[in-house]
Amino acid sequence: MPEALDKGTNLAETRQRSQAAKKHWGKSPWTIDFHPSSPALPEEVDFAVIGGGFTGLAAAAWLRHLAPDKTVGVFEAEQIGAGASGNTGGMVLAETSAGDLPGLGDVLGGFSQTIAELGINCDLDLRGAWEIGRRGARPDSPISWSDSGALRVVAEVEGGTVDAGKLISQLARTAYHLGAQIHEGKRVDEIAFQNRLCLKLDTKQICAENVLIATNALSLELGGLGRAEPKLTLAIATEPLTRAQLQEIGLGSGKSFYTLDLPYLWGRALPTGGIIFGGGLIGVENWRELYEIDIDSGEAADLIARLERRVRGLHPALKSVGFTHLWGGPILIAEDWSPVFTHHPQSDRAIVLGAYAGQGVALSVYLGRWAAEAMLGLRQLPNWG
Repeated sequence: MPEALDKGTNLAETRQRSQAAKKHWGKSPWTIDFHPSSPALPEEVDFAVIGGGFTGLAAAAWLRHLAPDKTVGVFEAEQIGAGASGNTGGMVLAETSAGDLPGLGDVLGGFSQTIAELGINCDLDLRGAWEIGRRGARPDSPISWSDSGALRVVAEVEGGTVDAGKLISQLARTAYHLGAQIHEGKRVDEIAFQNRLCLKLDTKQICAENVLIATNALSLELGGLGRAEPKLTLAIATEPLTRAQLQEIGLGSGKSFYTLDLPYLWGRALPTGGIIFGGGLIGVENWRELYEIDIDSGEAADLIARLERRVRGLHPALKSVGFTHLWGGPILIAEDWSPVFTHHPQSDRAIVLGAYAGQGVALSVYLGRWAAEAMLGLRQLPNWG
């Protein structure tokens, strides 16, 4: 197996990846410090995984973990973590955006177990999350913010945070060292649903016995997701705050938070002492338009500026806070906010998985493992409609 490329990636490959990603979504606080070398494309694989985010990398690692005799290829159009996974806020929550679906099981427990079995350290912190709102506040709420009304803690739920860059990097590194081939800059344009499934990448064709389509908000035609809605969600990270400032604004405990009512606001603390705040969505008619969004201009710039003003207005201690990162990341919302986890309409040997509706960090890894087990014939897919 050729050497993987960590921070010492050669200049030519770095330039190739940067040219492939022509997005202007800003820069998240996460560092992805692993990129695989570029092996020759295979003629065939047992399992093809399309998409190099949390879902695809978790599935690839788990496939090789359970079936080391099977060949696994991951095909990523840009670079690992280039989509939602590298632009998330890093909050981990239980269940799904549609709640506890039939047969879902313990998302946080399954996520924790999976990364532990794969030996992944992503700074997982499950100290809990606060649901905050403008009605029904708890009398002991440590948060008292001004945001279209008084925002206070309503309830505490299971949840926490991860370092998303470490999670992406270590999922990829683990999958690679377990023997999965990871191909960056290799966009799958089409799948031919024949006796064997054939992926078309420019002039190359790769046949596979089974395929997992895990492109989430991008390349919707591959998974037949024309009715799902792609959007770009926006986030900002503050400069480091002092311990006293964190206590003053009610975030000294380090718990993440999200509102139960609108206007929506979510966030979490960073190890630096900074705080991520997220809110605002930009909708598009076609997923390709996501690539045209520039957070420094137009609607995105207006929403980022509005989010900055909103954060500074939450509490006097934030009135003059500076911001270190401004960015956006894609999400996909399907019917009833339920994730899509089903066989492709044209083949029961192809699985489509995504549409986490902004709640995909733990869920994507958990369901990526489930998808791997389903492709190996060890588990059935759920029936979520």
